[in-house]
Amino acid sequence: MLNKLMLWGVCFALLLPAQPGAALEVVQIAITTAVINREPVDSVVVYPLQDSLLYCFTHIVAADEPTVVSHVWYRNDQFISRTELSVKSSNWRTWSAKRLIEGWEGDWRVDVLDADGGLLKTVEFQLR
Repeated sequence: MLNKLMLWGVCFALLLPAQPGAALEVVQIAITTAVINREPVDSVVVYPLQDSLLYCFTHIVAADEPTVVSHVWYRNDQFISRTELSVKSSNWRTWSAKRLIEGWEGDWRVDVLDADGGLLKTVEFQLR
């Protein structure tokens, strides 16, 4: 009897509709000085403040359908900017950039959010 109940439970679970985007996952994230051939060239943890760009690179897998993610940039826990990025396949690489300006030294982070605003991953770095 128990085996029949377990079998019915498994069948029922297989019939339930999948939750779109439920499996979305960030498998790689990096703050980098450049992206070449859709790959980060380095991974920055501490970076000197200078007139340049830093990029937040993310490699996202398991998107069931086209969707978006957002890169939300913070300095010392203060919101700086938000960039919405398309995810068009189940194996997608994307990035946003931030121009560094004088006076922006401090502790930084970028939160990667799914289309519903759920936190997927965070990366932290420092500007000195």
